[in-house]
Amino acid sequence: MEVALPQISTIFWDVGGVLLSNAWDRTQRKLALEHFKLDEEEFDDRHAMVVSSFELGKTTLDEYLDRTIFYRPRPFTREVFKEFMYSLSTPEPGVLAFARQLASAGKYLMGTINNESKELNEYRIQTFGLREIFTLFVSSCFVGFRKPEPPIYRLAVEVTQKPAEECCFIDDRALNLECARQLGMHTIEMQDVEQLKRDLLRLGVGV
Repeated sequence: MEVALPQISTIFWDVGGVLLSNAWDRTQRKLALEHFKLDEEEFDDRHAMVVSSFELGKTTLDEYLDRTIFYRPRPFTREVFKEFMYSLSTPEPGVLAFARQLASAGKYLMGTINNESKELNEYRIQTFGLREIFTLFVSSCFVGFRKPEPPIYRLAVEVTQKPAEECCFIDDRALNLECARQLGMHTIEMQDVEQLKRDLLRLGVGV
């Protein structure tokens, strides 16, 4: 007896670690600390206290930098530091091209569910042409929730007005997939683009 494939109508994607490099994760922060010769322990303490507000859109990039970097004089400017932050964002070309193909097929509603601060999120959407691929951006800085908090997944489903069982969420971190799966969404933990294509094909998703 054949098991019917789910009818996937909506695909949600993480951004950092899937479509692009992470925006301001541990690796990027470490590169910045080394480049600007900053004290790691001191920065980490300050970052931990403000990162939630930063990613929820309650704190601007300038306010974040005031509290983590420019609370004392520095031998570099704010603009130089911000330019370095932006430069750390790079594309995952194979995944981005595949997402673009899926969007062009016109068969699926495409959206993101991601944790990013407002300025970095908007820079990445603009720089890497994400508006051409995705219809909606359920970004933490816009909606006031972060993964893996359950409300961000519920909001994504409610906004699209699609049943959870018609949705698939792609992320590179298992923890971020748990609540989506509990809600009834199909989930894929992405390791590379070929594995992603195979797993989507098992759900009946293809270009």
